[in-house]
Amino acid sequence: MGVIKLNKVKVYAYHGCLIEEGQIGSDYFVDLKIRTNLTTPAITDNLSDTVDYVHLNKIIKEEMAIRSKLLEHVCKRILDRSFLEISSIEKATVTVRKVNPPIGGDVASVGVSITKKR
Repeated sequence: MGVIKLNKVKVYAYHGCLIEEGQIGSDYFVDLKIRTNLTTPAITDNLSDTVDYVHLNKIIKEEMAIRSKLLEHVCKRILDRSFLEISSIEKATVTVRKVNPPIGGDVASVGVSITKKR
């Protein structure tokens, strides 16, 4: 068993319930942690034997580009698509954080994390 992580993938997106959030947009950070068997790629040194983090990054960027009101919805889409496209994923956790959210206070970010198992 092993872990592959993408940390603080920075994306500009337009999520939120407020009309202004859909027009102005905001910076987001996405973390994705994948549990998979890394025994074979550790021996073979072949990209085709592992979960390609370039593929994971593509999923993150494409799903973040689809506007949602809730970060929960975005997290679910990223997880569902990752499991659909990459059969060797056994467990994954995604966190989506909105930087400088419009909540009337000095808050660095707000975020949502969801975990899914096969």
